[in-house]
Amino acid sequence: MTDDGASGAFLAGQTGLIVTIPEAEPVVRAWRERLDPGARAGVPAHVTVLFPFLEERDIDASVHAAIAEVLSGHEAFDLRFEGCGRFPGTLYLAPVPDTPLRRLTLAIAERWPRNPPYGGRFAEVVPHLTIAQDQEPHVLSAVEAGLRPRLPFSAHVSSVALMAYDGTAWQHRTTFPLPPATTTG
Repeated sequence: MTDDGASGAFLAGQTGLIVTIPEAEPVVRAWRERLDPGARAGVPAHVTVLFPFLEERDIDASVHAAIAEVLSGHEAFDLRFEGCGRFPGTLYLAPVPDTPLRRLTLAIAERWPRNPPYGGRFAEVVPHLTIAQDQEPHVLSAVEAGLRPRLPFSAHVSSVALMAYDGTAWQHRTTFPLPPATTTG
């Protein structure tokens, strides 16, 4: 999740759905804590599924059930993080493959069409794990050079987390499991 881009701050009551990537923490934590406002506000290493989501006051048992229903059609999956990518002022790790993440985002956004990813600011949603935001290119290059020897690493995605901003920090609210991957053959 990123801040709202306008005020440079998160808003109390905002929520987001994310895929946490605990395997990334040893690789990116130090940089994220220094260079990513989300990390400083309590968001773990993650790939965003949908942000902003609903206001926290609008999330009840029926919304939880609807999220679980949507996610029940998406199996757990594995990712690799092999390299970095950039947006203006931002450095991120690129998940491979990104198709399962795109499908999660599309499914949730289709169920809640009034909540497009990133408020509809981008024509295409690119799954990514943010490391640094609002930084000069030389800072991003230095971080990328420092990351290179620690790549690649793999991660297993078996759930989606609902996070909410309480005005001070992001808080984990609940986790929605993804069904285990089925094997064929």
